[in-house]
Amino acid sequence: MRIIAGECKGRHIKPVPGMSTRPTTDKVRESIYNIIGPFFEGGMALDLYGGSGALGIEALSRGIEKCVFVDCDTKAIETIKWNLKQTKFTGAAEVYRNDSKRALKALYKRELTFSLVLLDPPYHKEQILHDLEKLTDYELLEADATVVVEHKKEVVLPEIIAGLTMTRSETYSGKTTISIYTYEQSGVEKEE
Repeated sequence: MRIIAGECKGRHIKPVPGMSTRPTTDKVRESIYNIIGPFFEGGMALDLYGGSGALGIEALSRGIEKCVFVDCDTKAIETIKWNLKQTKFTGAAEVYRNDSKRALKALYKRELTFSLVLLDPPYHKEQILHDLEKLTDYELLEADATVVVEHKKEVVLPEIIAGLTMTRSETYSGKTTISIYTYEQSGVEKEE
């Protein structure tokens, strides 16, 4: 695994040891960023199912200012921290060991908002619709935020959900689909 472009282009990072995660291939990662980037002028990202951290670290390398990484697997958290250290992005990252539901609630309490959200849940534990709804329910998205979802080809996601509109969907290697959503802010104020 390597960083495809930006500040850390070509730098190798390691995958999570064992079979507990399914890393996004370099080819798919490059395709994602060619669609949504390829580069950014700041902004804050959320890598909700961090795994090795490759998706979020790629965003940092391409100009995202800060990234919050979340994963419930201890080995994944250790790998993310190691990869951040190798790429010298430790200061631009927050890393939390938590499940997605608790993490989204905690981020809501901190009143954080994101311009980019990366959702790559384990295929056997997909709860994408819940995550998409909570991102908007908890007002975690900035206006025009981009949400990237990696999922099994067999999973059909709605074109519109909770203020998010699917702008593109591509299938790679016959089994992995990337669906990209844009958030259209409703103008509703956050409750106190």
